[in-house]
Amino acid sequence: MLLVHVPKLTNRLGYTLNVLLKHILRIDFSITTSEDDFLGYSGARMCYGSKRLGDSVFIKNCDLLMQTSIIEQEPRPFCNDGQWRMFPVYGRDLDFDFDLLAATFFMVSRYEEYLPHREDEHGRFVPQDSLASQAGFLHLPVVDQWACMLREAIAVRYPDLNIPQRSYEFVQTVDIDAAWCYMHKDLFRTVTGTLRDAFWRRDWVEVRRRYRVLFGREADPFDTFDYIIGLSGRSHSSNLMFFSLMADYDQYDKPESYLNSHHRELLQHVDDHANMGIHPGYYSLENPKALDEEIRRLQDILHRPIVRARYHFLRMRLPESYRMLVHAGIQHDYSMGYADTIGFRAGISSPYPFYDLERDLEIQLIVHPFSVMDTTLQKYMHLSPDDAVEQYRTLIGELRSVGGTFCCIVHNQNLGELFGWEGWRRVYEQMLELAKP
Repeated sequence: MLLVHVPKLTNRLGYTLNVLLKHILRIDFSITTSEDDFLGYSGARMCYGSKRLGDSVFIKNCDLLMQTSIIEQEPRPFCNDGQWRMFPVYGRDLDFDFDLLAATFFMVSRYEEYLPHREDEHGRFVPQDSLASQAGFLHLPVVDQWACMLREAIAVRYPDLNIPQRSYEFVQTVDIDAAWCYMHKDLFRTVTGTLRDAFWRRDWVEVRRRYRVLFGREADPFDTFDYIIGLSGRSHSSNLMFFSLMADYDQYDKPESYLNSHHRELLQHVDDHANMGIHPGYYSLENPKALDEEIRRLQDILHRPIVRARYHFLRMRLPESYRMLVHAGIQHDYSMGYADTIGFRAGISSPYPFYDLERDLEIQLIVHPFSVMDTTLQKYMHLSPDDAVEQYRTLIGELRSVGGTFCCIVHNQNLGELFGWEGWRRVYEQMLELAKP
């Protein structure tokens, strides 16, 4: 067991040690504030404070983890030996030239999102304003890298300590924004869709395709569920899960009705082969009762509790959105990432518990960060299929090097290869091959 000495045990400090040592490195540890007990301990030791105690691993501290308020910070990111760091510390006899714990807390707590910041047209934090983007390390899982640095320092000093080897993992998630393109719509949506294509867009190819599908002459292009399940099952390469939109139909939410028998049967079929979660609608950010109702609808279809969620449009605001999920019984969230760029919003790829900075405590919600979404690559970054594959290759390589988790988002409708998505099935299949553990 690793014994950790701290000058004062605060909620922030205990939480950060828990993230690094328990959730990422999986090291058994205990915390003490007694110098005598620490110096008398014969096993592996690490101290966090202003000075090294004995021959232990030493992390010199700054003030962040001793604070309880939310104030402007000066992280001062810098790069040394190709590794990004922040919160530099100075002195002799240092194992690290930065406060590794403060840097970790700043990133995973999303500290900067509690400070005044810009929001985009959907009320989301703007990634270009993030410290990671401005410094140039948004594409790197820096917290996982810092955990590896800490692991190496402990292993060198205490080779007899049993530290489990981290292993790369792959998690594939699928958002169901629209289960079908043409099939199983009500008469109004079918007629208005036809009129729009025929008279506004003058797209007669689309009109003909719609009625070939409706008369059973070809498959609905958005119905790619068995294709996804089949590939994932054959490759044995992923933890597969789907997130279903259960909101009412509106400007940004366009699901099939939760009362539609075909929709209900489809979701039950998918749930037989993968984990299923809720995809809270666009307006649930302002309406907790709507979130509760959407979860109730999915529970009614699947006849079991729903414990996973990812916000539609990745539209969330911290910490309110996560408090809403916890209140609704959600235990795992998959929204931690950006819509318009790839990378690591919280600097981490590994699942971790969320910290409510306003209340200064850890809450009972596990955050599963993702690093890339198919829509980001095609719509926002305007990448060709070949360039998209290279982005996947780079991200996966970074995560393999630290034993991290590659979590991605795809959409069933995008694999239909219509409306600008031609060639993206090949991207998806190549991504699956690259991502195999």
